[in-house]
Amino acid sequence: MAGKDYYKILGVNRDASEKDIKQAYRRMARQYHPDVNPGDKSAEAKFKEVNEAYEVLSDKEKRQKYNKYGDQWQYADQFEKAGANQNIHWDFSGSGPQGFQFDQGDLDDLFGGIFGRGRTGGFTRQARPRRGRDIEHPVEVTLEEAFNGSNRILSMESREACPSCSGTGRIQNAVCSACMGSGMVSGIKRIEVKIPAGVKDGSRVRISGKGEAGYSGGKAGDLYLVVSVKPHKQFQRNGDNLKVEVAVPLLTAILGGETQVPTLKGKLALKIPPETQNGREFKLTGQGMPKLNSSSKGDLIAKVKVVLPEKLTDEEKALYHQLAALRPN
Repeated sequence: MAGKDYYKILGVNRDASEKDIKQAYRRMARQYHPDVNPGDKSAEAKFKEVNEAYEVLSDKEKRQKYNKYGDQWQYADQFEKAGANQNIHWDFSGSGPQGFQFDQGDLDDLFGGIFGRGRTGGFTRQARPRRGRDIEHPVEVTLEEAFNGSNRILSMESREACPSCSGTGRIQNAVCSACMGSGMVSGIKRIEVKIPAGVKDGSRVRISGKGEAGYSGGKAGDLYLVVSVKPHKQFQRNGDNLKVEVAVPLLTAILGGETQVPTLKGKLALKIPPETQNGREFKLTGQGMPKLNSSSKGDLIAKVKVVLPEKLTDEEKALYHQLAALRPN
């Protein structure tokens, strides 16, 4: 029974740090992602393999089990409980895991104990249903999408109950060859998710029941979208508040008047009092970002940027000289 070398798949050493493993995964996941390689079955297969390897090596407990039992790590508890670890040797010499070597016993007896069937085919005990694993998936949105909310179609690696054995890991008292007895198979699924208005960097949006499938009839886990918001060229965000610079002509700042303030919903009129200084800030209540899971909103802070006139005519220059004479320094 040949074993998969998850370290080799990710291109890291067996003593690689968690950071090294994460960096290797991100690099390879971007390279082989189905959205980057549409229609490329080999890239899709590699993407599945990379995700499978990362799922195990990124989890400290799973990694320890893998280091001992190779790609049969998921049976570690059953092996050790049954004392099978005394009769099984996993060879990690050379470049990676080489395979199981049985000194005694019978593979069918071993898996029969795991999946609840003995050599005769009768039930000894039934596998207990287990809830599927929760999954995190990064999502990047624009500020406009964070303001209005949005829908996304995600392509992501998934582990579902094996259709050949209905998730039991067994077919007619034998180990299911499609899933190697695990009851689970990897694949690519596309799901539509809704990103609510008001999300910010680090927000975790829970999508119930869209995580990894459960084992032996257990409930599916949840999907958590980990949100990052792209910087905006015009607006600065501080929590639920927004800040924007507003260009105000010099004469409007001196004499007072009205100017237009940009918002994520359109433009609003702002009254500028006479003698408004450069850098003065005005608060537009309720014109900021929606507050997550709330009907209220933050504020918009409009910062005045006084704009000096250009290309003055001789007449205008003369008037400014008269003004300067009236208001000597």
